[in-house]
Amino acid sequence: MQPTLVDDPPAGGAWLHEIKYDGYRTQLAIAGGQVRAFTRNGHDWTNRYLGIVEAAAGIDCRSALIDGEVCVQDDLGVTDFGLLQSAMTKEPWRLVFFAFDLLHLNGVDMRRKPLEERRAHLRWILEGSSTKHILISDEYDGEGADFFKLSDQMGLEGIVSKRKGSTYTSGPTQTWLKTKCWHTDTFDVIGVDKGSDGIPYALLADEAGYRGAAFISLPASLRDVFWRYVEGRGVAKAPIIGTGRKKATWISPGLRATVRHLKGSDKLRHATVEAIEIDPADRG
Repeated sequence: MQPTLVDDPPAGGAWLHEIKYDGYRTQLAIAGGQVRAFTRNGHDWTNRYLGIVEAAAGIDCRSALIDGEVCVQDDLGVTDFGLLQSAMTKEPWRLVFFAFDLLHLNGVDMRRKPLEERRAHLRWILEGSSTKHILISDEYDGEGADFFKLSDQMGLEGIVSKRKGSTYTSGPTQTWLKTKCWHTDTFDVIGVDKGSDGIPYALLADEAGYRGAAFISLPASLRDVFWRYVEGRGVAKAPIIGTGRKKATWISPGLRATVRHLKGSDKLRHATVEAIEIDPADRG
């Protein structure tokens, strides 16, 4: 199931709410005494998740297909995608699988059973198999707005709201809704570069160094200002090191951008330039 992105969590008592974990969507397939781990696109990543796979072998069942997210937690217990990417090769023992649904159990197709029943069976098989590598995603039965506010305050990526009584279906669905926690910051624009889609992105930095790229989403008037600045302030070399961009157009300092992006990572993710400001000394 792929949750639908919404601006606000659903109201009322017809929903259960969970933390939106910042990691790789994964399914654990247990059968015949063996465990395999598959990505959302069906790639076999068993060898990348050996600690999780070994832990799953101890789950008390003949067979199961468990849906969840592979993550790494920071010191505060918050999942961090940047830490996950690093740990995949350097610290694989830090990987944790947060289980949130059960598709099959001991030869029974659970997908047509209601959400609460699937989760009850999931909790039952996992509670008898305590391990630091496999945890169950707890649900909150209350107002989504309250849970979202708390998640935002904790610096989480967001929440997923699931309709009570819903069945499990493949692909996009309206019975799972995700609400993301966005953050707005101001960065220096140091250049522009085209992504793999051919669309130009702004390259951004702050006092900590290069922070990543952001989609340029500006009204026509500001977009013209942006490109006039870029065309008139070009420089030969990158203003800072470590960008990894070899074909970018670099510009001199003076252009600042207000950027909306996801929380929870040192590098910008799903970032969008929403406003710009030019240093008065650089106005032409």
